[in-house]
Amino acid sequence: MFQVTFSDQSMRELNALDTLHQMSLVEEITKLTPADLKQPKDHLGAFNRDGKTYYRIRAGEHRVYFEQKDEETLYSHYILHQNTMADLAFRNGMPVNEETLLEEKQTFWKYLESLGKEK
Repeated sequence: MFQVTFSDQSMRELNALDTLHQMSLVEEITKLTPADLKQPKDHLGAFNRDGKTYYRIRAGEHRVYFEQKDEETLYSHYILHQNTMADLAFRNGMPVNEETLLEEKQTFWKYLESLGKEK
């Protein structure tokens, strides 16, 4: 069983979930074994970027992107909702930053629509 640490973004997303979903999502990661990471299958994928191996696990409607820090620790970089622009961007090697995550919020799209109406 791995110990899991979370980035600020991951913690915000995790805290936004109800307790049962939090437990389910964390369980998906912590139940992974070193053998799973060596040969990812089914709901676990792996890819290399900038010399690091990142893993992507499907946990219900969320996708968790993480890396193995040492023999006992996994570090969750992002928890993203499935089928979002941020999820697509990270999977395809595009930069994911606060601006990308901001675009996921409905208020961002309302703001853009309001700019078009002012003209």
